[in-house]
Amino acid sequence: MRSRIYLPLLIFIAALIGVQQITSYTGTAYYLTQLTMAAYYCLVIVGLCLMIGYAGQISLGHAGFFAIGGYLSAFLTTYDLTPMKDDRIISFLAKAGFLWTREDLYGGQMLIFQPWAACIAAVLSAVLIAYVIGGPVLKLKGHYLAMATLGFGTIVYRIVLGMTALGGADGLSDVPPFKILPFLEVSGEMSDRVQNYYIAWGLVVVAVFLSLNLIHSRIGRALRSIHGAEDAANAMGIDTARYKLYTFVLSAAFASVAGVFLTHYNGGIGPSEASIMKSVRYVAIVAVGGMANLWGAVVMGTLLNFLSLRGYFGTYDDAVFGAILIVIMLFVPRGLLHMDIVRDLKALLSGRDEEAV
Repeated sequence: MRSRIYLPLLIFIAALIGVQQITSYTGTAYYLTQLTMAAYYCLVIVGLCLMIGYAGQISLGHAGFFAIGGYLSAFLTTYDLTPMKDDRIISFLAKAGFLWTREDLYGGQMLIFQPWAACIAAVLSAVLIAYVIGGPVLKLKGHYLAMATLGFGTIVYRIVLGMTALGGADGLSDVPPFKILPFLEVSGEMSDRVQNYYIAWGLVVVAVFLSLNLIHSRIGRALRSIHGAEDAANAMGIDTARYKLYTFVLSAAFASVAGVFLTHYNGGIGPSEASIMKSVRYVAIVAVGGMANLWGAVVMGTLLNFLSLRGYFGTYDDAVFGAILIVIMLFVPRGLLHMDIVRDLKALLSGRDEEAV
C-alpha cells in the first residue's frame, strides 16, 4: 500500500532530475528560471488542493497569504534599523544573531534582519492570521465562504498597494539572497540556476510528501468525509471545524513559504502577487488538474505556470486562466486528468442517437 503511494513521488523526483539534465545537455538551462518560479507557485497549489479537493472548502484569498509571506520577508530584510541600533530590543536582536549588516545600493551599511529570521517571522505571521480569520470564516459554506476569502484577499491587495512602506505600486526591491547553508542560497544569480531549481522543487517534494501522508491517514479520511457530507461527518463525531481550520492554516503556511522563497529568488515582490486574479489562477489550476487529484494539480500547475511565465499567453494571461476555469467547470468539472475519454464519447454518441430517434 505504502509503495503504491510513494512510487509516483519517486517517479516525480526522477523526472525533475531528468529535466535538469536535459536542459544542461541541450543548452536550454535558461528554462530552469521559469521552472523554478513555477515550483513556488506549485507549492501554493498543493496547499490549495488539500483545502478545496479534500476538505471541500473554497478559497479565493490564497494570493493574500503568498503576499504576506513575501512582503513581510522583503520588508524585514530591506528596512534599515541602523537609526535604532541603540534601542534595547534592536541590540538584543543583534546580539542574538537575528540581525546582520549589508551594503545598500550606494555602498552604505544597513542593519537588517537575517533572511532566515525574516522567513520564520513571515510564515508565523501568515499562520497566525489564517488561524484568526479561519475560525469565523470557515463556518460559512459555498459562495459565502468564497466571498469571505475574496474579501480577505482584496484587503491584503489594497494594503500592499497603498502602503508607502511596502513600496506602493512599485513593490519592494533589493531583497538580499536567502542563505540556507554556507554553500546553498536562494538567489536569482545565473550561476545558481541549478541549485535554485533543486531548492524550489525540493520544497514541492516535501509538501507533496506531507500531503500524501495526510491524505492517506485518519485525518485524510476525516477530510474526505467532510467534503462528501459535512453534516453526516459531524453526526459521526468528527470535529469538522477543527479539521477545516487546520487544513486552512496548513495551506496558508505553504503559500507563505512560497511567497518568501520566490521573493528572495526574484530579489523583490510587487502588488500583482496579491491580486485577485492570482487567487483565481490558483483555483483554476486546481480545477484543471482535478479538485481531489494532488498529482493532477502539480502537473497542470507546472505546465500552465511555465507557459505563462514564458509569455505564451501574452497580454491575455489573466483572460486565459479565467476562460480555463469557466470551461473546466462547464465541461470537465472533475478535471482534465480525471476525464474518461471513452465514457465521454459514449455519452456523446448516445445523446446523438437519442436525437436521431
